[in-house]
Amino acid sequence: MTDHLFRSALLSTSIVAMTACATAQQQDPANETMPVTGTEGTALTAEVLETFDGAWAMAFLPDGRALVTEQDGDLWLLGTDGAKLGEISNVPAVEMRGQGGLGDIIVHPDFATNSTVFISYVERDAQDDTLSGAVVDKATLSLTADGGSLSDITRIWEQSNKVTGNGHYSHRLAIAPDGNLIITSGERQHFSPAQNMDMNLGKIIRVTTDGAPLEDNPFYGNGGVADTIWSLGHRNMLGVAFDADGQLWAHEMGPKNGDELNRIVRGENYGYPIVSEGEHYNGKQFFGSHEDYPIYENPALSWTPVISPAGLIIYDGEMFADWQGDAFIGGLSSRALVRVEFQQTPLDNMGSGGTSSTMETTATEAERYEWGKRIREVEQGPDGAIYVLEDDPGGRLIKLTPAAASDS
Repeated sequence: MTDHLFRSALLSTSIVAMTACATAQQQDPANETMPVTGTEGTALTAEVLETFDGAWAMAFLPDGRALVTEQDGDLWLLGTDGAKLGEISNVPAVEMRGQGGLGDIIVHPDFATNSTVFISYVERDAQDDTLSGAVVDKATLSLTADGGSLSDITRIWEQSNKVTGNGHYSHRLAIAPDGNLIITSGERQHFSPAQNMDMNLGKIIRVTTDGAPLEDNPFYGNGGVADTIWSLGHRNMLGVAFDADGQLWAHEMGPKNGDELNRIVRGENYGYPIVSEGEHYNGKQFFGSHEDYPIYENPALSWTPVISPAGLIIYDGEMFADWQGDAFIGGLSSRALVRVEFQQTPLDNMGSGGTSSTMETTATEAERYEWGKRIREVEQGPDGAIYVLEDDPGGRLIKLTPAAASDS
């Protein structure tokens, strides 16, 4: 090679290396901040803390560190600054297909003494891998400075039956104020299971933290999965949370239009697939809306066009004191964080002086906060900040705080 060609090759290699370095720096957005202004003018500061590939859920530990699941099976330990410290090993193996993979993770209220976590994921049938269903395991999490490991992994719940398809698993988890476990179980895009009491698909499930049915469940005594059912007639519930009064809330994706936020009442039927505020993707209509069939529980709030809700918290922190009691919902197709306010209003024909027994809770969308990204998960941090995980490869972990007066 001549000196000229050698120098040209060396220069080209240097340019490529510098370009790659610059690109890597541009793609490492940690500690980047950006302003976010809500649709009602509320100014927030968004700080980028970390990036993930297909993040699905987040949970804070008592020491301020956090856990994040990725759909392909990785479980990360984060420092108190939101940066990755390392991976958690011995996570159950998953095969990501469609909406299936590693899902939710929540921390036992007594984690500081029992080191217990609950994790959901999708399992394929051993004899026929076209069949799948969500499962929930209970495990011991041993932590180190830069990671940790799961052990004593015990199966406590599974969707029954496993069915074809790779959608609508739901498998969101929450610990109730009474210490029992709530599980959302999607209808798996098979419609009728949501009304079939011999299947736990399309239901909200209530069991002990060991997976046992509870005698005060509304259908206890019927045997089988019916003993574990808390409510039925649901579609795909990707967010579940309790408010300060111990009331359970869940949102679900509607079919074509009609996403819902529901106040979950023991033993109630929420109507799917008989009634909906939307329509089937093939253009066929449901029998009617919830108002047409009052035997089914009405949603507290519905959206058309849809927001594609994912992740849910009921805020109770001090950082946003004016928002205490408000719900925050991640939006996938809406590419927004949606804030919802609740109001106590008298029931019809009860007059204006109703007591708590004659009041109902209504919900109203208050504001959206948008920066052009799909929002998969929402969590409240120990500091009162709101943390969101963006969807898809390269999705960011973002910390939202009130904008400083000089920034607003």
